[in-house]
Amino acid sequence: MYSRILKPPQNKSFFLFGPRGTGKTTWLKTQFPKALYFDLLNAETYNDLLARPHRLAQMIPESWKDYVVLDEVQRVPALLHEVHRLIENRHLLFALTGSSTRKLKRGEINLLAGRALTSYLYPLTTQELGNDFSMEHALRFGHLPSTFAEHDPKRYVEAYVTTYLREEVQQEGLTRNLAAFSRFLEVASFSQAQLLNLSAVARECAVHRKIVENYFSILEDLLIAARIPVFAKKAKRRMVAHQKFFFFDAGVFRALRPRGPLDTPEDIDGAALETLVFQEVRAMNHYNQYGYEIFFWRTAAGQEVDLILYGPKGIVAIEIKRSARITDEMFKGLNAFLQEYPMARAYFLTGGDRDGWEGKIRVMPVEQFLKNIPSFL
Repeated sequence: MYSRILKPPQNKSFFLFGPRGTGKTTWLKTQFPKALYFDLLNAETYNDLLARPHRLAQMIPESWKDYVVLDEVQRVPALLHEVHRLIENRHLLFALTGSSTRKLKRGEINLLAGRALTSYLYPLTTQELGNDFSMEHALRFGHLPSTFAEHDPKRYVEAYVTTYLREEVQQEGLTRNLAAFSRFLEVASFSQAQLLNLSAVARECAVHRKIVENYFSILEDLLIAARIPVFAKKAKRRMVAHQKFFFFDAGVFRALRPRGPLDTPEDIDGAALETLVFQEVRAMNHYNQYGYEIFFWRTAAGQEVDLILYGPKGIVAIEIKRSARITDEMFKGLNAFLQEYPMARAYFLTGGDRDGWEGKIRVMPVEQFLKNIPSFL
């Protein structure tokens, strides 16, 4: 098991959100080995607490002082009423995990506002993997923990995608048309690390635009995708209006993205590399509490920077290129951004081994950046 960077809150109840398979349960059992544990994926526990949420209080000994873990709490949202009462009346400490926020958004989660912190667990980072990090593995299979334990990581990631369809989407009743949603997932994979055009995706899926918008919301609620906005603070140029889309893990993206005879390596590998940088930056930003908001930058004229971080520590601009061959053209986006935001730190990440400076732009191999993210953020 890999040691995770995320540290537990001290003497405070908390939610721990993250997609299935990121290691939430393993992390909790490591951090709180003496906790009282309720697994809501267990049919008997689920049925019992679904029918009678108040039974939770009876199942916790009166003298209990350690943490109480409710795993996959989104399956019984009504339990949050009971959790709230037990925090107030018995001063119990809860760790509440969830792989979906959809049902919790209906209001129950607000009952714990101020009484429970919120943390997230992401796929493994390069720093957590240490010497086990492999760029080839990262881009082909991603960083879900089980891909490093399974004999056939490719089959595992493919099964993982199917599991999400079956267990999260179908069982939770998030959509009535599972076949249409499956087609949508494939079409959405072509938008990875790209501007997201909902109307174009709807045409490809042959469904209404509002349905596609709902499908993207489902992906975000299941924590398996994210949309990031364009950076337009004090912009002097006209910016694009669309958001940028990412599945949360490069391996999951690869499992969903079909590959045809006309696809070039750049079509898929370039998006996978940008996804890897995005998922690592997002995780390290959260674990280390840097406080950055994550954006991208693209003008209406087509000048673009892949990722922009904006927060208390300043502005960071990151351009990612899979190619080892670097041309002057590749720096145009970063240079244009620096003209508008000269105080920003700019990084150009390359698939080659160049390490140095191009004017105000720091150039380095992607792997070097990933292994030393805290030094650069």
